[in-house]
Amino acid sequence: MNSARTSHVRWFLVFWLFILSAVSYLDRVNISIAGGSIAEAYHLSDVQLGQVFSAMLVGYALFQTVGGRLADLFGPRRVLAAGVAWWGIFTALTAMVPANIAGALLIFVVVRFLLGAGEAVIYPSANQFIARWIPTTERGIANGWIFAGVGAGAGLTPLIVTYIMVHYGWRTSFWVCSIIGFAAGAVWLLIARDTPAEHPGVSASESALIRSGLTQAESKNDAQALVPWGRVIQSKEVLAVTLSYFCYGYVAWIFFSWFYRYLAKVRGLDLKASAFYTMLPFLAMLVCCLLGGAINDRLAKRLGPRVGRCGPAVFAMVVAGIFIAFGSQVQSARLASVVLAGGAGALYLSQSSFWSVTADIAGASAGSVSGFMNMGNQIGAALTASLTPWIAARFGWTTSFLVAAGLCLVGALSWLVVDPSRQLRVSLADVGTVQIQSSKYISDQSANRSPVVRASS
Repeated sequence: MNSARTSHVRWFLVFWLFILSAVSYLDRVNISIAGGSIAEAYHLSDVQLGQVFSAMLVGYALFQTVGGRLADLFGPRRVLAAGVAWWGIFTALTAMVPANIAGALLIFVVVRFLLGAGEAVIYPSANQFIARWIPTTERGIANGWIFAGVGAGAGLTPLIVTYIMVHYGWRTSFWVCSIIGFAAGAVWLLIARDTPAEHPGVSASESALIRSGLTQAESKNDAQALVPWGRVIQSKEVLAVTLSYFCYGYVAWIFFSWFYRYLAKVRGLDLKASAFYTMLPFLAMLVCCLLGGAINDRLAKRLGPRVGRCGPAVFAMVVAGIFIAFGSQVQSARLASVVLAGGAGALYLSQSSFWSVTADIAGASAGSVSGFMNMGNQIGAALTASLTPWIAARFGWTTSFLVAAGLCLVGALSWLVVDPSRQLRVSLADVGTVQIQSSKYISDQSANRSPVVRASS
C-alpha cells in the first residue's frame, strides 16, 4: 500500500463505474432508437416491440437479487466484469437475428431477456463497491457520478445509433455497442479491486479516511456477514424505497423506451430532430444526478440522514410529476420536449437517495438489498414498456404521461416512512443457527477477522 502520498483511487474507480453505467444504458436504449427499423424489417407492431423492450427489463428485474447476492459473496470486481462480458455477447446476438426468419419476435424476446439478466449485476455490484470503498459522507456524490452514466449513455445513444444506422445500418450499431462494452469491462477487471486493502495504489491516508467513514457495522469488519432475507423483506425502509423505486422505474422508462418514438410518431419530428430532442431528458438526468448527489451529501451532513437523504427524494419526485403532467399537454412539440426533459431531470435528482440509503442501512449486504430494491424499479420499467403503448392506443399519449405523473406522487409519499438510521444488522438472535464454514474461518476469527456467517434454512 502506498503511504508516501494521498491517493484518490476510490474516485478513479467511481469514474469507471460511471463509464460502465453509460455503456449499460447504451446497450439498453439502442433498441429503442433502432426500434423503428427493426419493426419494419420484422413486421412488428408497437405492442410487439413493447414486448421486446419488456423482455430485457423482466430479465433485469428477476436477476437483481441474484446479482446483488453474488456481488456480496464474490465482490464487485469479478461479478461486474463477468456481467459486462455477458451483456456484450447478447448485444451482439441481437444483431444476428436473421431477416425473414419465422418466430423473430420470440428470438428477440429471448435474446433481450438474457441481455437483461447479465445487466442485472451492474448497480448492485456498484452499491457493494460503495459500501466497501466510499465513506458515508461521500456516498451521495459517488452515486451521483455512477448514475450520471445513465444520462450520459442514454443521451449519447440517439446520436451514436442514429449516425451508424444512417451510414451502416442498424445491425452495425449493435456490433459497435458490443465492442465498446467488452473494452470497458476489460479495463474494469484490470484496475478494480474488491476492497481498498487489496489495491496497491491506495495510500495509507486514503485507507484511513475510508475506514473512518464507514458505518458502525462496516467498521467492525463484518464484510462477510450477510443479512437474512427475512429481515430484508420485513424492513419498512426496504419496502418503502422499493415501492418508490417501482414508481421511479415506471416513469423513467417512458423516456428510455418510448420518448424517441413518441416525438417521431405523435409529435411529428423528423429523424434528426427526434434524435436531438430525445437527448434532452438524458442530459438533464446527467446534470441532475450530479447535482442531487451533492445536495444529498451536504444536507445529510448538516441536517442528518433522514432529512438529507429522504427530503431531496420527496421534493424531486413531486416536481417531476408536475413537469411531466404539464409537458404532456403542451402543444408545441419542441417546448413539450423541453418541459418533459425537465421532468426527467427532476426525477433523477432523487437517484442518489435510493442507493445511498440502501448502502447506509445494509452495509455488507448492500448488493443484496439494493438488488431487491432495484427489482422493484425494473418491474415498474417492464410494466411501462408494455403498458404505455396500450394506454396510448386506447386513451391517448397524454393519459400515458398523466399516469406517470401520478406515480411520481406515490413514489414521493413512500419516502415519508423511511429512516436511514435504522440499519439492518446481523446477530445470533436474527440469524438463529449460525454456521462457520470451515476451521480456517474459526482461526481467522481468533485473529480478529470475520468469518462467513449465513442463516441456515
